[in-house]
Amino acid sequence: MRIHIGADHAALEAKTALITHLRDAGHEVTDHGPFVYDAEDDYPVFCLRAAEAVAADPASLGFVLGGSGNGEQMAANKVEGVRAALCYNPELAELAREHNDARVCSIGGRFTTPEKSLAIADTFVATPFSGVERHARRIAMLDHYEASGELPELPESAR
Repeated sequence: MRIHIGADHAALEAKTALITHLRDAGHEVTDHGPFVYDAEDDYPVFCLRAAEAVAADPASLGFVLGGSGNGEQMAANKVEGVRAALCYNPELAELAREHNDARVCSIGGRFTTPEKSLAIADTFVATPFSGVERHARRIAMLDHYEASGELPELPESAR
């Protein structure tokens, strides 16, 4: 599996450990930075690059890491075609892939132990999208909105 990773200073160590772990598992990992510790770096610089690489390569997945994971997830979700999910346990990673076909996983380095981060990553990479019709339908609504700006129709019961 091709995997793209971006982070910020708050998750530099977590990013390095994750890259080693994923490469040891046989994955092709591209590190989008940062490459040195800089307490003043900005997560969008690295996370947007990782998310753009995932969007450009439909067979890949990505990880964005930061202090909380919130800003990193928001940055990744600004890239057209990317669905990024903030995951703080393996169960959320599994649901993000199975139900939402998330292709980018965001992890908060200050709130997730190194062991749990690796378990989240393993689960995210190993779990396929279920393809269940209701999940595919919901994703199609999001994709349509992203492309057109048109809201989905309200169901009859909400009119």
